[in-house]
Amino acid sequence: MNPLNETHAPALRSWVVSANAADTDFPIQNLPLGVFRRRGRNEPFRCGVAIGDQIVDLAAASERGVFSGDAARAVQAAAGDSLNAFMALGPAAWSALRLALSRALREGAAAQKLLEPCLSAQASAEYTLPARIGDYTDFYTGIHHATTVGKLFRPDNPLLPNYKWVPIGYHGRTSSIVVSGTPVRRPLGQTKGSDDTPLFGPSQRLDYELELGFLIGPGNALGEPIDIEQAEQHLFGVTLFNDWSARDIQPWEYQPLGPFLSKNFGSTLSPWVVTMEALAPFRAPLVRPAGDPEPLPYLNGAEDRARGALDINLEVWLQTATMREAGQPAVRLTRGNAKEAAYWTPAQLIAHHSSGGCNLQPGDLFGSGTLSGSGPDQAGSMLELSQGGKQPITLPNGETRSFLADGDTLTLRGMCEREDARRIGFGLCSATVMPAPAVRA
Repeated sequence: MNPLNETHAPALRSWVVSANAADTDFPIQNLPLGVFRRRGRNEPFRCGVAIGDQIVDLAAASERGVFSGDAARAVQAAAGDSLNAFMALGPAAWSALRLALSRALREGAAAQKLLEPCLSAQASAEYTLPARIGDYTDFYTGIHHATTVGKLFRPDNPLLPNYKWVPIGYHGRTSSIVVSGTPVRRPLGQTKGSDDTPLFGPSQRLDYELELGFLIGPGNALGEPIDIEQAEQHLFGVTLFNDWSARDIQPWEYQPLGPFLSKNFGSTLSPWVVTMEALAPFRAPLVRPAGDPEPLPYLNGAEDRARGALDINLEVWLQTATMREAGQPAVRLTRGNAKEAAYWTPAQLIAHHSSGGCNLQPGDLFGSGTLSGSGPDQAGSMLELSQGGKQPITLPNGETRSFLADGDTLTLRGMCEREDARRIGFGLCSATVMPAPAVRA
């Protein structure tokens, strides 16, 4: 697990002036990575690092010889059109590039003249997914979400007995994972009709799911589990993740094999990956309620218990089409915290996923599952906010929502804030709901 070092010093300032603003998501202490190109230009996508309102073009920095030694070798791996090769190098290479970038971007750095021509404005950029995602697994780590949703369907037995023993997950589809800003189309599917005769048409209960995405770095050999104490060496970084859900399609289709069309029509990933090293000041103990069972030994690491949780504030914002047309800003629906919402840590997910011998690979994505807090203002889905659609929420302009409507823009935000550390953020994870395709007569 990453220790604090000079790159985390709260007093560090950058010659990129916008990086010193108090409310920026991307101060010099953050340095998240993504894949971008300049909008409107016929050029390939390439890897970059966010700093203030700018992006450091890593291919350009490599060509100009900004870095040397281990950092130069690392930036060469990050000079392509995805982060996979860089992610595969492991923590030593990641840390070498982070340190070199931090020193080159600090006020008074000698590298400023070399690095300045490598900057591009974020306002003029377009993004693609930060990695080629080979496999995607969605977990169910949010215990408050699991309990609340369980009560809606099983009032007498909301939390199934395996939940506190095993990280629940299922394998999802990668082809419909899209980068923030890509519209998401309302899906068609079967829903339960009268008796046992289904209906086919657009989902009427379209929902968001507030999640974190965990991107894997180095993998493991087939048949060789990853020990809990080494699990974080295989974890590259964290993104925001909206795993959209069609709540009316899922109940009809999910038995006995789990979600299918209700989950595979679209998932939205934020463009910037905040590295685990950047998150070092914002780790927290794994806290379980009194009386809960201790994790089995393969999920129980001393360091993970002490610092395995992530202290990330999470928010959900909604702007309807009517609000947008009237020039009204988005309204915040909820605010919560990942360390209070998640019952399992990222390291435990890696240890469990590989425990049966599954071989993880660079660029694999884990979804945390919906991260809801204990209070109604911390809900990570409309299903919880509206109590299964029974209690619609009223927006400031008078509109009501039980679930999402066409034209709604849903945005996730995340930030880490502590008195002894510089605030860092994750940028935006946003998409607008488009109407469903026509139904065949």
